[in-house]
Amino acid sequence: LSQLIDAEWGDTEILLIDLPPGTGDVQLSMLADHRPDGAVLVSTPQDLALIDAARAGQLFEQGNVPIIGLVENMAGYECPHCGEVSDPFGTGGVERFAAALEIPFLGRIPLTIGTRLAGDAGAPPAAGDGPEALPFVAIAARLDHWLDTGAV
Repeated sequence: LSQLIDAEWGDTEILLIDLPPGTGDVQLSMLADHRPDGAVLVSTPQDLALIDAARAGQLFEQGNVPIIGLVENMAGYECPHCGEVSDPFGTGGVERFAAALEIPFLGRIPLTIGTRLAGDAGAPPAAGDGPEALPFVAIAARLDHWLDTGAV
């Protein structure tokens, strides 16, 4: 983790680090050695996943790291054949959780075949301009606003 954080990133304003769920050694080490300016919590809408997100949020708050907001991952799946959307992990749990904690809800990232295929091909959808990029672009715009103003 130190090598990643201590690397020369040039003009990079945001460094996203995907941490394992919960409050393990990685999170504790990061807070002890490299306090970030803010944290974005990402969770699926399941109750168990939200419990992990809550623990991580408490850890960051105890370390005086502001929670920028929450993102709902795997938010619905659109059938590529019929277009029907189903919610195998539930729906709205992260948004309700954010509202209950008075933390900004930053958006939803749907579970799509296009996102998986792009990632497998080494072309993350967030870096593209296809429909799979739209949720990432919207969330990135809110983070950019946070950088400029301190609010999302």
